[in-house]
Amino acid sequence: MKREHINRGTARHDSMGYGKMAALKDPEMDAGMDELLAVLGYKLRYSDMEDVAQKLEQLDRAMGISSSTEQEDHALISHLASDAVHYNPSDLSGWVENMMSEMNNPNAFDLPPPAVDLSALIHCGSEQEIERGTRDRKRMRTSSSSSSFYTACREDQLIPPSIGLTAASAAAPVFPIVMLDDSQEAGICLVHALLACAEAVQQENYKSADAIMKQISVLTSSQRGAIQKVAGYFAEALSRRIYRFPPNQDCSLDSAFSDILQMHFYESCPYLKFAHFTANQAILEAFTGFRRVHVIDFAMKQGMQWPALMQALALRPGGPPSFRLTGIGPSQPDNSDALRQVGWKLSQLAETLNIDFEFRGLVANSIADIEPYMLESGSAEPEAAAINAVFELHNLLAIPGGIEKILGAVRSINPRILTVVEQEADHNDGKFLERFNKALHYYSTLFDSLEGCDGAAEQVMTEVFLGRQICNVVACEGAARTERHETLPQWGARMDRAGFQPVHLGSNAFKQASMLLALFAGGDGYRVEERDGCLTLGWHSCPLIATSAWRVAGASASSGESAAGTASPSQ
Repeated sequence: MKREHINRGTARHDSMGYGKMAALKDPEMDAGMDELLAVLGYKLRYSDMEDVAQKLEQLDRAMGISSSTEQEDHALISHLASDAVHYNPSDLSGWVENMMSEMNNPNAFDLPPPAVDLSALIHCGSEQEIERGTRDRKRMRTSSSSSSFYTACREDQLIPPSIGLTAASAAAPVFPIVMLDDSQEAGICLVHALLACAEAVQQENYKSADAIMKQISVLTSSQRGAIQKVAGYFAEALSRRIYRFPPNQDCSLDSAFSDILQMHFYESCPYLKFAHFTANQAILEAFTGFRRVHVIDFAMKQGMQWPALMQALALRPGGPPSFRLTGIGPSQPDNSDALRQVGWKLSQLAETLNIDFEFRGLVANSIADIEPYMLESGSAEPEAAAINAVFELHNLLAIPGGIEKILGAVRSINPRILTVVEQEADHNDGKFLERFNKALHYYSTLFDSLEGCDGAAEQVMTEVFLGRQICNVVACEGAARTERHETLPQWGARMDRAGFQPVHLGSNAFKQASMLLALFAGGDGYRVEERDGCLTLGWHSCPLIATSAWRVAGASASSGESAAGTASPSQ
């Protein structure tokens, strides 16, 4: 069963090509239009694909035999350049037919030179390669090698989506002319340049990657808004791989700075608020009726998640339960006891709410260092336990056996519930180009959603926060690559193997999350969905984060157990 809520309003215009990928489907797409081509303006039905492919093959043969002199080659290239500017992209099939009819007309190229500013053309490759490439005949064919929206470009070629360009001879590379008089075309060109650079990096062809990187710098400077920002971060990450300049690995300083950036991320957009709210709602429902409760937070940070839960517990019929909170966090560079400071502030809040509160801090640079005995309550009285992991479990995938160890520790205390919030993305692929492609789509959508957020300073810091993730996904490998995001089905398989079963987030969580989103300033375009008992928040049709809840398989749903024994709900 799937429920969804859209925070309705006037959807603002997407400022980048990627944002259109995330736009809500229109009726034409639902009527059989190819969604991926439609994003770029090529309105083509699935049923017409074969026909267009055949026409392109005919055009391929026609172009291979239509000219035999250098003068005719020049006329053909000029015509194609002119046509690339003026043709109607909504009718790809018609464009191919027009091309073929003109190829069959011997007078087709007896035209005056097109009114094109050559300074607006960008050629890919060196000047010598450009000169040689323009002398070679171009041949066109349909591309069947790419199954994703962003067609992987071959080395230093920039090509239209779903259409590949190859030379008549394998020894003669092709460098097609790309028009940049239109910002959308320039944006698409920039996407292809980034993918071409990533492919060169994957092939360890750093000479080509260096040449393409220079083109990326020019293309990026021609853009504005979200596409310029996200392209800049991906270009920086690629540069670090190309020029062997790894990111800073100072864990203590990195953790302190990340906490500051995450606070700005919390304030500027609804993603972290949604994560905290949905996890709290699941924990609150799991604690229903229990007089002693214990929450173990795998990522305490500044403790921003817990005041709301404490207020909800204080309003419970019959009075609040006794609440114990265990917060796990890294050591600080200045040796300050940050966890203790957070606990003191929460203790003050608990006092004003008349809650019996106890705080315990555990210092660990990684939750992989946690041993099962550290999670035990140590209380003489039974209590209902909950484990909370917000954007933390994916980091364990960089450590061999890390995720299995921590899930085993969680299973040993048999909590009432384990709440997990993760990025809804697949960035753990071992193949660099595929990972780069998926990350480019994901973060482009995420950056696009930030364009309407209030507060310029908050937005800038949020972009830095996300840019650091991009850098880790792209520039790092091995144990250093900690941003190993996976999708709900992938996490479901991991949890099942570890002996957990899903706990469906109820309709209350869905409704209240939708209301929260409706109150968020600039919320137009955000969408809450329920997927098999989990909740996701995304931008238009693209889910970006997901909240799920789990319990030990076979554990009773009506009574909680902890290491101290069985906790029965009060009557």
